[in-house]
Amino acid sequence: MEKQDWLRLLPAVDQLLSESSLQELLENYPRWLVLKGVREILQEYRESILAAETEDRLEELDLSTDNIAREAVQYIKELNSFNLRPVINAAGTVIHTNLGRAPLAPSAEEALLGVSSCYSNLEFSLERGERDSRQSHVEKLLCELTGAEAALVVNNNAAAVFLVLNTLAGGGEVIISRGELVEIGGSFRMPEVMSSSGAKMVEVGATNKCYLSDYENAVTDQTKVLLKVHTSNYRIMGFTEEVSRRELVTLGKQAGLPVVEDLGSGVLVDLDKYGVEKEPRVQDCLEEGVSVVTFSGDKLLGGPQAGIILGSAGMIDRFKNNQIARALRVDKFTVAALEATLRIYWDEERAVREIPVLAMLTRKLEDLKKQAQKLQRLIKQKSSGGKLEIIEGKSTAGGGALPMADLPTYVVTYLPDGESSQVLARKLRLGDPPVIARVHQDRLYFDVRTVRAGEEKIIAEALGRALE
Repeated sequence: MEKQDWLRLLPAVDQLLSESSLQELLENYPRWLVLKGVREILQEYRESILAAETEDRLEELDLSTDNIAREAVQYIKELNSFNLRPVINAAGTVIHTNLGRAPLAPSAEEALLGVSSCYSNLEFSLERGERDSRQSHVEKLLCELTGAEAALVVNNNAAAVFLVLNTLAGGGEVIISRGELVEIGGSFRMPEVMSSSGAKMVEVGATNKCYLSDYENAVTDQTKVLLKVHTSNYRIMGFTEEVSRRELVTLGKQAGLPVVEDLGSGVLVDLDKYGVEKEPRVQDCLEEGVSVVTFSGDKLLGGPQAGIILGSAGMIDRFKNNQIARALRVDKFTVAALEATLRIYWDEERAVREIPVLAMLTRKLEDLKKQAQKLQRLIKQKSSGGKLEIIEGKSTAGGGALPMADLPTYVVTYLPDGESSQVLARKLRLGDPPVIARVHQDRLYFDVRTVRAGEEKIIAEALGRALE
């Protein structure tokens, strides 16, 4: 048969639309969407026929009306599904930037739902019956939890740093240690942010060593800020020296200069006592006299994306009065989720238990092992063939936080028969719901540290479908 003969075997559009499965779609989906799906699937088959190099390859194509209709139905449903949707994180990275960073606590989720479909008192005082600030819902909470005098929340930490530097040092100089010129995901670099803010960066010290005298010698009448940046996503090890926070604060007082610290991923609890790598708490920075502290809301804090600025009332007022602040302001969803998250911190034990990021980071090894065994049993029930085993592994904190954290975990690994793990991983990603696993040495790795209760069955069923 010639390729034209094969093309004539393809069913017509009207013939496909008469199939019961597509008739059902037409009752719930727009006709134009169904037509688009059918035509695009037919075009894919035409291209496969024309691209086939052998008769055997052509004979592998199932050109039956039933088969093409099934593919069209699946494709149309995919076209109608949301682009942004929940996924199951079995990759073992707790604060996974590509997967939306911190999952919210149940109470924060409820708060979001509460304000999403109704009017709210976002900028309205119920007591006074007049306009109010959206910051009022979270500012007092932040101050109570950290000891700060005042607070301001913007849309992310990069915005927070930008606003602080623009307000305090626009047109002036900012002194920073060379070893603290961080870059995080998305090519956010401290030098570029500083330049965009209108401040001039003055680097001091060497990459691995910086002394107080380096700062002292760099201070001029153009200096506006002494900036300290916590290296939250890397560490410089070995032959090193850095200026402590207390030393920098003392110099700032002597020179009449504010000391600003960008913590990156701010934390409110002492992780060290839970067996996790020690990270400076926000409260510690303020207690040691730092003028302004900035940090993220959706990393170790475990809330929504936000940039949080803490400091004296006078400092915060200056940031609030900067016209750029309006361009960086948060919406009602961020305010609602952040307020709910902060309220959990009134009880530290509850915070470690209920805020997903903290709960995942502090999980006990024996609990992880039991969960891995459960996942292994469920996968055995849903799949046949392949090699399935539990091994010890390492999870990561992710999100530019805790780069040296040692998080021992248990991983369920699966080595499929015949099919490559990369292909299987792709099928899992394209499933409903999508399951994100790691691939290592041609095995699928399911790290249970980031698998939430009840998701084991979903993973097993998704793997079973992918193997069909």
